[in-house]
Amino acid sequence: MKRNRLPRRARQTPDSELLTRLATRLSQSSNRIEDAYWEARLAAHIDRLLADDAEETLIAVLDQLYTGGSRAYDELADMIESCAETRRAESNNGLDVVMIAVPLLAWSRFQIPSGSIPVAQMDAVRVHLQAHVLATDAKLGLSDILYSPDQLPQNYVETAQLAERLAKAAIHGRNLKIDPAQLAETMNFLSDTRYVLGAVAAPRAAAMFRWQEDDGDPAESFRQLSSQGGDALRPLLPACAIEYQPVLAYHAAVRDADRASRPWSLRAAVAFLQTVLNQPATQLRAVVAPFHDRQLEEFRIGFTQRGSSDVVHGVVWPLLEHEDENNDAPGQIEAALREAGIATVLMLDQRFPLEFCDDCGAPLYPNPEGEPVHAELPEEQAESAPRHLH
Repeated sequence: MKRNRLPRRARQTPDSELLTRLATRLSQSSNRIEDAYWEARLAAHIDRLLADDAEETLIAVLDQLYTGGSRAYDELADMIESCAETRRAESNNGLDVVMIAVPLLAWSRFQIPSGSIPVAQMDAVRVHLQAHVLATDAKLGLSDILYSPDQLPQNYVETAQLAERLAKAAIHGRNLKIDPAQLAETMNFLSDTRYVLGAVAAPRAAAMFRWQEDDGDPAESFRQLSSQGGDALRPLLPACAIEYQPVLAYHAAVRDADRASRPWSLRAAVAFLQTVLNQPATQLRAVVAPFHDRQLEEFRIGFTQRGSSDVVHGVVWPLLEHEDENNDAPGQIEAALREAGIATVLMLDQRFPLEFCDDCGAPLYPNPEGEPVHAELPEEQAESAPRHLH
């Protein structure tokens, strides 16, 4: 994922020097033919580094280019993502493959499920993806796991390794069986994202997705999948409120889901508090403040009942990609809170340290007096709340 990076020194190697040179030349190209030349050389070098598990080399060069403010950073980051999530046909009659993600936003007072997907539900999801997302001649491979963010590949090399396994499954039109015991433990949050991962295979240069066909449209594909495919996806998340997100290539889908999860978590928090406190949203107040480490890292929103300074719940709004102090996050946060029914929004502009509770590690949230405090539901409602709160 592309994220803000802190500068650090890294030892130059022949691989990192070549990576830097190729990305820089691509960023300086002035025409599509030259683009294709540098892209082919850069992709071949990245493919070799991914195969050699050279994650540190990739990250070191990204850090270096990000610190320098070069356009080459974006070119390199885009190419690494592409190489990790795709497999290109080696001949004219071969198959191109791209790893995809089906993101689902969910919230629940109970634990949000993850883990193995039953065969019957896998078959139902496959039918709807084939009908509404894939092109006519495309093949599909699906992982039989409903992934939490904790269980997704944690770096480019791991992504490439999973993409390779999914590509083989897609070429044969099969599902990929994953041992859930080998995945990280999922933390229990009030609101979170879940993913169905897969891969699409299609003949070289042919359409992979429904919207690439002459009568296709991305918005219509998403609408059809949400309305008709919802019955296949909804059983994966019982007792949860769900919002479907567009099916895209893996990195784009996860990135877009990260963005969508921020206003979703605010709406979920308001709905949750209305339920457990038995009060309308108009009786709640939100306090919004920026929290810094070396730079602005996130905004935290503390919720109180009107007339009280006690923070009963909190939500973190992290900065993503190239967002910094100049982004419009405060306006987006306020708009999402107003849309959720919160009438009183207090925006604080002082610089808060990125502090966490010493005992449990939970974030501290701003109260109306401008103090970072622990979020605590009233004792009579606390037992019904999830342990971890976004």
